[in-house]
Order: sequence, then structure tokens, then C-alpha cells
Amino acid sequence: MKCALASINAAHPRSVITDKVKIDDGLLEIDDISYYLDDYKNIYVTGGGNVAGHVAAELENLLGNKITEGVVVTDDIVETERINVVEGNYPLPGEKSMLGTQKVLNLANSVEEDDLVLGIISGGGSPLLTAPVPETTLADIQKITKELFTYGVSDRHVNVIRKHLSAIKGGQLARAVAPASLVTILFSDVISQRQTAVASGPTLPDNSTYSDAINILNRHEVEPPERIRNFLKRGQNGAHPETPTSDDEIFERVSCHTLATGRTALEGARKKAESLGYNTHIITSRLRGDAQEIAKAFVASGEDCYFSGVPIETPVVLLANGQTSTPSFGSEELGQNQTFALSAALEFHESLNQSAALASIGTDGIDGYSKYGGAIVDSQSVTNLHEAWKVVGTDKTSEFLAKNGDLLEGTTTGTNVNDIHVLVIDDN
Repeated sequence: MKCALASINAAHPRSVITDKVKIDDGLLEIDDISYYLDDYKNIYVTGGGNVAGHVAAELENLLGNKITEGVVVTDDIVETERINVVEGNYPLPGEKSMLGTQKVLNLANSVEEDDLVLGIISGGGSPLLTAPVPETTLADIQKITKELFTYGVSDRHVNVIRKHLSAIKGGQLARAVAPASLVTILFSDVISQRQTAVASGPTLPDNSTYSDAINILNRHEVEPPERIRNFLKRGQNGAHPETPTSDDEIFERVSCHTLATGRTALEGARKKAESLGYNTHIITSRLRGDAQEIAKAFVASGEDCYFSGVPIETPVVLLANGQTSTPSFGSEELGQNQTFALSAALEFHESLNQSAALASIGTDGIDGYSKYGGAIVDSQSVTNLHEAWKVVGTDKTSEFLAKNGDLLEGTTTGTNVNDIHVLVIDDN
């Protein structure tokens, strides 16, 4: 658990902003790029995501009264003085997100050419920044979101559809801000680490089209609400403008800085494990696939260390970051990390006996769409093999984990850079 907590702290805005954002003699330095604050009439802060409130608070600490005003939408409220931190809905879009997003757009549309806008964009921004196009409704957006994930549509393709059903995603916040200068401060929860994918890219170019969105729906045999289908078809026929592409002049004064990713969390966990005397090995920052099966492969890597010292000898901590999947989308009981943890515990029973423990946790404190945060298991977590095999990957997983005190309650952490998996194996 110490390594998991260290990973969350390493990617927290408090740590990241302190390390990568500086202000000195009128210069705002972000990730070694300088902005001359005296060049701008006003400085505004806006955006949204799970960590937006925490980033806003840190920017206030740095810039103080240089900030004219601001508004961000988040599910993790932080007290600020000059920036309005508005509560939105997460993990599914809702009415509060719509109201907060309208405030963001109102601010964006009010800025002028000689102003500077700091746009905070992070994981969770897709539901938190919700602005359905006028011909659709919030209920339509909620329905299509659930259907897309239920049908196993990839995040990348889900974002294509989201961008074409929103008045803020897919570069349209940048369109509202133009021609002011826009600096995006990005905290990424995307496995590919594509900047345009985080929160469906409200401040960055989008080269996808209405035709792409329709093709994705057809390919996965997803039947959207009639209003959505009609809107996309009209867009395909030229009745609505496409999202702005990379050659659009609105991006001439737009820059973007990715300040934290899953790799940031992994490095925090690695440093903690080494300080505790463990050898460490980062397997990947791009873990994905079926949670139950990927957990088996993860433990198999630990078995190699335990039995043959390859690729590294025990005692060892193996680390991975990413986002696996489970078929129970939207369940309040089951998230991918619970499935991952119980599947790993079953593998412990087969091979590692008393020597292993594993934490599988959402860095945002939420396991998928469940009300839990993940789980921590060890070699004693499975005493009834028949029951464990019966429930793993089902809504009964959380109940099984809770019996042994292995289930973690959901919370907010101020961080969101995907899921962290920590496998600890002691000496053979």
C-alpha cells in the first residue's frame, strides 16, 4: 500500500505543479517553456477534470492576484479565492456538469485577444465537461455513453463520437477562446498518452469527422438515440461544421504541456519501493485488456522473479499502470481493479504461497464506475477456491473481497493517471 500511495502522491498536482511550473520575475515557466505575463491584459483559468480543482488551487498559490478570474468543473472540490471551482457529475455526465460547463464556455467566449487563458484539462473531463449539441439532450448523451462502453467500443472511438456530440470537446473550447492565447496544462489518464484524447481534447485539434463517428456506430452495431443519429447524419451532409483540425488558425496561439501521466505514478512507486529495500521493475505504463487474464500474466512475471530471478531477483516489486477492462460496465459493485486483484490472488494460491501481495487501485480513488477504490490481496485472501473461481469477474467479487478486509472504499485522491498495480514478492 505504501508504494500505491506514493504513486498517487507523485502524480498529485501539488507535487507536479511544484516541480514543473515556476514563476520568476514576471515569467511563467511551464515545463521549461516561458510566458511573459506582462504581455497579457488579463489571465484567466478554466477547464475541467478530476484534478482540475487541485491544479487551480496550485496555480492560485503561484500567480495570486495576477489571475483575473476563472472557472473549472470537477468532482473533487477545493477551496480557492479567485477561481470558481464548480462541482460536476462523475463518472457519468449529469445536470451539474452541464451547468458548470456552460460557465466555462461563458468565460471562454468573454476573453479578448490580448488575454492569456490557462486551460486545465485532466482525466474525467469527458463527463465533467458536458455540453450536448442543441439538437440532442443530456439523456441522449448518457444513453449513448453507456451503450458504447457496454458494446466494448475503445476509448479512442468513444472520443470520436463524444467530440461530434459536444459544444466543447474536440477543440471547441479553443475555438471559443480564440484569438486569445491558450496554454493547456494537461494531466493525462490516457494509455496512449495522446494529448488530444484526454477529456476528448477540448483545447486541441481534432481530425476525425462525422463520417468517422457514424462508421464506428455501424461497425459495433450500436443503435444510438434517434436525435443523435439524425444530428450525425446532418453533420456528415455538411449541415454542421466539423471539429477544428490542426491547420485551423484558432490553434496559432495554442500550446499544450503534459505534466503528469501514468509514468509519473510509476516513478513515484518505484522510488518508494527502492527506499524500502526492494528490487524494482516497471513492466509497462500501457497495461490494457481483460482484467482477469492480464492479472494472470502479471503474476506470471512475478513467478519468473521468484523461481528463476528473471528479469530481476526477489525481493522484488513489479509495477504496471494502465486500464484493464471488465464486462460489467457501469456497475456500482464491480470495477476492473477488484477483478484484477481477485484473479491475482487465485494465482498466488497456485504458486507463490506465503510470498506475495498485490494492490490494484484507481489512482483517482475510484475503481471503474463502482463505489469502491480497488483492492489489496495477499496469499491468504483466497481460502475457498471454489467460491473464488465462481465469483471472480462478477458483481459478487466485491462481496468476496470485503469478507477478508481486502476491499478499498472509494474516495477522491486529487490524482487521476489510470490504475496502479503493485506486486510485492519476498525472497524464495
